[in-house]
Amino acid sequence: MTVTERQMMAGHNILSGENIDAIACVPDAQSMARGACPSLSAPMITGDGLLVRLRPKTPGLTIEQFRALAQAAERHGNGLLEITARGNLQLRGMTTESMAGLAADIAHAGIIPETGVTIETPPLSGLDPLEIADARNLAALLRQQIAALDPQPALAPKLTIIIDAGGRLNLDAISADIRLRAARAADNSTIWDLAVSGTAQTAKVIASFPVEQLAIIDLLKALALLGPRARGRDLDVDSLRMKYRSLDVSALGIAEQHVSPIGIHPLGSDHLALGLHPSFGQIQAKDLLRFIAIAEAAGASEIRTAPEHAMLVLGLGVQAAEAVQLAAADCGFRTRADDPSNHMDVCAGAGACASAFYATKSAAADLLDLAPELLDGSLTIHLSGCRKGCAHPANSAITIVGAPMGYGVVVNGSASSEPVAYIGKEELKFALAEMNRRVRNNKVAGESTKECLTRLGTDAIVTALRQG
Repeated sequence: MTVTERQMMAGHNILSGENIDAIACVPDAQSMARGACPSLSAPMITGDGLLVRLRPKTPGLTIEQFRALAQAAERHGNGLLEITARGNLQLRGMTTESMAGLAADIAHAGIIPETGVTIETPPLSGLDPLEIADARNLAALLRQQIAALDPQPALAPKLTIIIDAGGRLNLDAISADIRLRAARAADNSTIWDLAVSGTAQTAKVIASFPVEQLAIIDLLKALALLGPRARGRDLDVDSLRMKYRSLDVSALGIAEQHVSPIGIHPLGSDHLALGLHPSFGQIQAKDLLRFIAIAEAAGASEIRTAPEHAMLVLGLGVQAAEAVQLAAADCGFRTRADDPSNHMDVCAGAGACASAFYATKSAAADLLDLAPELLDGSLTIHLSGCRKGCAHPANSAITIVGAPMGYGVVVNGSASSEPVAYIGKEELKFALAEMNRRVRNNKVAGESTKECLTRLGTDAIVTALRQG
């Protein structure tokens, strides 16, 4: 039993600090959260019906549970399943009448949705021998501590906490309101870097804590005092640093090298994880069911979802994993970490969603064919059928958003941002080809597409679009 497990059983309040009144907070009119995430109890209305986002309590689902989920998506929705950029499952196309049946099938499969504050841990947490500590145990303890608060704090619906103990597939690139990241102290003990508002590289570090002194509960209470829309960026970082000034701060801002979840990941002994990417983050239930049958026959026992729209298959031996990897390509999966399509976020699009103004998957195929220079992995291109930006609510380097008369092109913004230019319905292919030519002809040795476009500036993109 780990130290954390013993403390959980003893009920020790190791996550709470003291003197919440000492934390000064700075409210910001621009830091208001959007609405709550869609869930089984509160689905979201979209252009193709109701959408449900599902975060199971367990790290993954058994093969039988995943099969039941795919069957439920086909039976009660339009059969389209998605894995989001943060690794959540989404089911699309339900109706008001079909929701009860969907909920019953999910419950019958033993899939229990997570509720309350979103707490994310790396997808291989508990299995990866490269982890510094057990992030899942700490996450379970934090949920226990939050549940014990009386009264319960009213927190922003989208507030997110990340607890990252490292390993192959860390969460450095995922943004969070509050993040804990494990590190080794000089005496080889584990310490946790606490930071707010951002990725591992951009978050503002508060202090480094031993596990017995973590102060997340204090931060949650401070956010609750600000009101139900307050986010991590509303906390006064200087005041927090003053409060914990006696605690050393380690270099959280140095992100680990990124490892794609796609591929075969050794986990010590004979264990491994096979990472796959549904094409454009989406897959039809019939194709998923076909894949599940192949994976089960090869010995797979569990499937976990992961950031970057990925899926991790567990329980396979090396030869079986290689065979399943080959078969996955015929079931609608991308199997290579360097596949250019991994660098696109694509919504359901016209034909699947009534809100979309264009067929995003067809545009994605054109992008792959006509503009490979844009997909070198240094940036992400978002193809959004409308201004809602369901596939990628955050900013992207380039977003092509559907409009009544064609397309709007957004640079370093989201689908709801003001486009720098509009192009007509018949001009997208020409514009993509011209943007590709512009990057190819202007890149210098060793320069990425992102660096090239940054150097050329937005005007160069606008000029390319007009010439296209």
